[in-house]
Amino acid sequence: MKYMLIMRATDEAFAGMVNIDFGQLLETIGKFNDELIRAGVLVAAEGLADAAEGVVVDYSSEPPVVTDGPYGETKELFNGFYILNVASKEEAVEWARRMPVLGAGAGFKTEIRRVTTIDEFPQDNEWIQKERAWRESTGQL
Repeated sequence: MKYMLIMRATDEAFAGMVNIDFGQLLETIGKFNDELIRAGVLVAAEGLADAAEGVVVDYSSEPPVVTDGPYGETKELFNGFYILNVASKEEAVEWARRMPVLGAGAGFKTEIRRVTTIDEFPQDNEWIQKERAWRESTGQL
């Protein structure tokens, strides 16, 4: 099963990271990533650019409205993720508990959500069949 570990930080926690040596950050996260790779559970891991660089597309009107910056309040920003292929939610939780948090842990959280698979959708649906064919052609299945 795949699980997404969604890393969140409060504005204060995120701002506090500027005091951490970037080389130390890369080494600490790199070691954790290496553990995930050696365990054979890492599918993907990415960080996200500052939310101020993003845009939000709001579909509550026609046409949709595009605004700069993060959506709503920024008390907890989604700032990166891991996707792990593990046997259970409990295993995903154990990996999240081992994730290094540099500096004070206050203000940092990880949300864990199961990633649904194409196999969970009706296989006789033409759109699912098209997606499955695309995934097979790109080596994703």
